[in-house]
Amino acid sequence: MSINLNALSQLQELFKKLGSGAHLNRLTDTELWVELENHQTDYDALFSALGFALVVDGRGFAYFKSDQASSYTGKLTRRLALLLMLLFEYQADQGLHLFQFQQWRIDAVLLDTLWQRYHVVLEAEEITQPQMLKEIFDSAARIGFLIVSDGAYWLLPAVHRYLDLFEELAGTERPGQPIEVMEDTL
Repeated sequence: MSINLNALSQLQELFKKLGSGAHLNRLTDTELWVELENHQTDYDALFSALGFALVVDGRGFAYFKSDQASSYTGKLTRRLALLLMLLFEYQADQGLHLFQFQQWRIDAVLLDTLWQRYHVVLEAEEITQPQMLKEIFDSAARIGFLIVSDGAYWLLPAVHRYLDLFEELAGTERPGQPIEVMEDTL
């Protein structure tokens, strides 16, 4: 396969973003997203030849799949997974549809509510202060899982990666049952 590198006008920016471990989101990275969509076959072939596995999810996000993680990204991933799981649990209890997560406004009041409700579970992952929830979300914003706007966090399509995992785990544990985290069992 022949790749015309001149046609890949956003190669440097795309590689910089994806290579840093960040997610490309259709909603926030519109120009890069359009470029990727228009030349997806070429980008996929080029990145593959360089040893990167490009994943483009039809729900509006892309990333490099990697089996290697630094201790920082592993810790962030665990903490973000826990925080998102608790957020999804809480929002489900409020009657909100999980697949509409992009419409949820996550502000200081909601983060405080999550801390009050789940602090025992959070402390088990060494999240020992309410402020740390904001720090986790700030880190997640840098890698494309959410944005900060109007004094609140908004989840981006890349969060589907976590929601898919939660549903898979829930199906494995108890078919048809939602994931439950019970504070009194810890």
